[in-house]
Amino acid sequence: MIRQIEPTKFNSRDEGSPVIDVRSPGEFAQGHIPGAYNIPLFDDAERARVGTLYSKTGAGSAILKGLEIALPKISLFQKNLKSITGDKQILLHCWRGGMRSASMAELFNKAGFDVEILTGGYKAWRRFVREELAKPAQILVVGGATGSGKTELLHSLALKWEQVIDLERLACHKGSVFGAFGQKSQPTNEQFENDLFAEWNRLDRNKPVWIEDESRMIGKITLPDPVVEKISKGTFFYLDVGKTERIARLVKEYADFDKRTLSGAILQIRDRLGGTRVNDALAALENGRFEIVTDIVLSYYDKAYQFAIQRRQNKSSHTIRLLSVDYQDKATEMIQFASKYL
Repeated sequence: MIRQIEPTKFNSRDEGSPVIDVRSPGEFAQGHIPGAYNIPLFDDAERARVGTLYSKTGAGSAILKGLEIALPKISLFQKNLKSITGDKQILLHCWRGGMRSASMAELFNKAGFDVEILTGGYKAWRRFVREELAKPAQILVVGGATGSGKTELLHSLALKWEQVIDLERLACHKGSVFGAFGQKSQPTNEQFENDLFAEWNRLDRNKPVWIEDESRMIGKITLPDPVVEKISKGTFFYLDVGKTERIARLVKEYADFDKRTLSGAILQIRDRLGGTRVNDALAALENGRFEIVTDIVLSYYDKAYQFAIQRRQNKSSHTIRLLSVDYQDKATEMIQFASKYL
């Protein structure tokens, strides 16, 4: 049986049923539904040839070319699907829910699979994702100067069963010129939004969500406007951590990286630090005096972060002083405070 399914119902599907994306590998790499499998009807070059033929001579010749390309691969399509699942229920989509998904659905149905096709395809699902991310949410924002341990506090909150979204983990970047160190390659912006939605979709919308204070950009990732607005308007908790403690944390985190890599990052903020301070930082780095390097670099980041705080739309903030590194205790205190405040 072949049925159509709207994005809303597609999103609330049984996760035991695999999602099959029949778009080309290039389309899939640009962005896909998290957890989907790619069984492309055409590879990237084949898709380009069929598309060019369609634009020049019309649908008829393009369809014939598509059949010529696809028919020899029918057994391969079926083998690929059977290697993914033994279940007879699958969910399938292409870009707009057109001929590619219809053709593959017919093929898999004849092979004994019960197929649901995403109405409007991946394009409709992307529109649904943007609409969902724009919906109101109760956001609790964890802020603080560089090196305050905001991510560690978020993890402590998650261990206490609080709802947490770690934007930096999803973006594979820590949000500064040093942010890519030790991280995987960043996803495309489209895939980041898809992954963010997948996280958001698992949460209880009636309960607050803890999130780290972020600027619009995390590395090369641009946060969706509704998410930026939520962060700007969310209830703000500022972690007050002494500079000495922050320097020690940052030295521990970055000192093991190659000095040439570190100096390259410092040179990226030359215009903001100023020539003299950059030269001092590079000299200290060469001599292994990482505390001095960190202190100099923080002179820029601390100033930039204070400016960002002043631009927040919600001026109400709560300062959480951290006199030790016991983030578990501090997480409990923040949960209790937030519960009372909210």
